[in-house]
Amino acid sequence: MPLRSIPANEYRRVRWRNGGGWTREIATGRMSSPSVDVATPAGDWDWRLSIAEIERDGPFSEFAGCDRVLVLLGGNGMRLDFSGREGVELHPPHGRIAFAGEDAVQCALLDGSTTDFNAMVRRACCTMQVFHRPLVGSMVFFAEAGVLWAVHLMAGRARVQSEDAAIQLEAGDTAFIDNVAGTTSLRSILDGGGDALLVRIERRHA
Repeated sequence: MPLRSIPANEYRRVRWRNGGGWTREIATGRMSSPSVDVATPAGDWDWRLSIAEIERDGPFSEFAGCDRVLVLLGGNGMRLDFSGREGVELHPPHGRIAFAGEDAVQCALLDGSTTDFNAMVRRACCTMQVFHRPLVGSMVFFAEAGVLWAVHLMAGRARVQSEDAAIQLEAGDTAFIDNVAGTTSLRSILDGGGDALLVRIERRHA
């Protein structure tokens, strides 16, 4: 299905093994059809979108071979210290950072727990771009062949319309425009008010 949504109340919430927080998994997928899956076996994915609830200082898990983007959704921010490079502080409202999954990262919360959006791809098979966009009116998407768009609605309400389907989004929901297995571009329109994170994942060509 080229257009689908996953409501926030359907995300799977799992406690971290070290007890330092929770992960709400939005979806994972392979760069094949169907690409979006909410029940992919652990680690058996090419891309993964999730929300982390970080409750205390500690190390991040390593994901060798992956590229990551983290965006602050809530809380007063954090400091990330990387082995061999200068640390970075993320501040409200939407501080963000891109880094390699194999980096050794130590997280220190600045003032209480945080909620963070996490996007990851296996760099051998796909590339990723993450954008923050305030929603005021309409926005047109063109998903080329081999491309998956994800729209995570941080705040507000929105509607995604394709040629033959439409879905409504409430704050916290995520929509997918899936053209990974397509041969021509798909046109969709995002309309509403609020704030959204847009994730573009593209299959690497051999």
